[in-house]
Amino acid sequence: MSEQGRAINPKIKSALELGPLLAFFLGYFWLREESYHFAGRDYDGFIVVTAAFIPLMAACTLALWRLSGKVSRIQITTMVMVVVFGALTVWLNDERFFKMKSTYVFGSFGLLLGIGLWRGQSYLAYVLEGMIPISDEGWMSMTRRLAVFFLLMAAANEVIWRNFSTDVYVVWDTFGQAGAMFAFFISQAKLIERHWIEDAGG
Repeated sequence: MSEQGRAINPKIKSALELGPLLAFFLGYFWLREESYHFAGRDYDGFIVVTAAFIPLMAACTLALWRLSGKVSRIQITTMVMVVVFGALTVWLNDERFFKMKSTYVFGSFGLLLGIGLWRGQSYLAYVLEGMIPISDEGWMSMTRRLAVFFLLMAAANEVIWRNFSTDVYVVWDTFGQAGAMFAFFISQAKLIERHWIEDAGG
């Protein structure tokens, strides 16, 4: 899927990116007390909502690609993780697999960024394709910070899903992670300003 694309209505873009998460959140709290019998097995609300979430996210990602002509590498990786861990959750009727999804997503991103740093490269700059006009030093600094942040997010996910209720996990998965990511990038404003390349636009 190409990274170069066409302009798309911001509201449609947000709906396609955030809609599946909100649908998962609402669906869970609607069906969490329910149980469904299918093919000789009982499935609780979390499993049922997960089963619906997988094709919904895949469809929205495909629609985003068809409309805008691009899907980021991070979105593709996340979708693959959702499909893999979601499928395991439904197949084995065990919600723990879906809850571990974010641990593997954040852990993998943190590890990959760390490998790049070890090689003296910023894979973050590669993924974002220079979207932010900052110096190489700035990219390396942000990459170091983001690698640590991703590993902390992976650890936080482990603590939350293993020690708190499914209700708490769903709130964390839907809003907590997005809020933490938003706060992280807002906190990098000073670094971006310090390493901004004034004549980046030519």
